[in-house]
Amino acid sequence: MKTILSMALVFGVSGFAGAADDKKVDPVGTWKCEYTIGDQKRTSELTIKKDGDKLAGTMNWPDQKNEKLKDVKLKGDTLTFSAVRKLPGNDTPIPLEYKFTIDGDKFKGTGAATMNGQKTEFDITGMREKKAK
Repeated sequence: MKTILSMALVFGVSGFAGAADDKKVDPVGTWKCEYTIGDQKRTSELTIKKDGDKLAGTMNWPDQKNEKLKDVKLKGDTLTFSAVRKLPGNDTPIPLEYKFTIDGDKFKGTGAATMNGQKTEFDITGMREKKAK
């Protein structure tokens, strides 16, 4: 009897562990992003959508809207993509690369901006907006 109970417990715990590993990350939604560059706190809004079997999206900043994302990829819980930032009064576009680790309705990660041949990295966090009911 002890052997059967022990086996049931082992298989039960293994089943729960396997179920946790099978949890699929869903990046789709609108995310409010916060980051700091220098001493300035900044915000942006990231929207990820399904486009057939691929991911697509846009990034909004206070002074630039609907910038299409490029190379949007999800591998495990890691979302990567790139975008181009266009600052007012500056004719030179700034390429940006992002890498986020998604955990439920939150993410943490890094962004990297390349300006004048120099890459500057920054930490970025985000929270998915709740859908209206």
